[in-house]
Amino acid sequence: MEYFSNQIGTLVERLSTLPGIGSKSAQRLAYHIINMPQEQVDALAKSMVDAKRNIHYCKECQTLTDGEICPICASPNRDHHVIMVVENPRDQAAYEKTGKFTGVYHVLHGAISPMLGIGPADIRLKELMTRLAGDVDEVIIATNSSLEGETTAMYISKLIKPTGIKVTRIASGVPVGGDLENIDEVTLLRALEGRTEL
Repeated sequence: MEYFSNQIGTLVERLSTLPGIGSKSAQRLAYHIINMPQEQVDALAKSMVDAKRNIHYCKECQTLTDGEICPICASPNRDHHVIMVVENPRDQAAYEKTGKFTGVYHVLHGAISPMLGIGPADIRLKELMTRLAGDVDEVIIATNSSLEGETTAMYISKLIKPTGIKVTRIASGVPVGGDLENIDEVTLLRALEGRTEL
């Protein structure tokens, strides 16, 4: 039995293809959109079309931008000698929210995963190596602590070491407020190895 008219059903179906949106969330969004004023719906649709049409990779760091280069790469106030390598633009945004990192980024758009058939050529490593031909003092590898993130970090480290550029890895470990008894051994070991002097 059909619960929706064709157009509502199509809208729910399209919305449910978005990541993290199940059928119930898609229904809620569909009804919300239908009840929005027409000008708001038009503005939403236009912003999606414009974003898809105009957003591309920054020619420096490979993050998503609507300009030739992103605002971070264009800023003279950033330290262009220090590059933090992240897996995706969301990771970059997380570091930017801290307001503490003053260098620039390189976005890989993925991580090496032989199980998923993703190799070094499938992420933005070639572009990173091109950047390293310039004046770079340090590369901070900030990939996730997953198996894929660790594999990617090791691969990047082996690529960069022969150039003489300093390669560092972010420390990872015990979350604030976390009980030690509930934390896995690898995380505890990384916390120990990444310890700092007080």
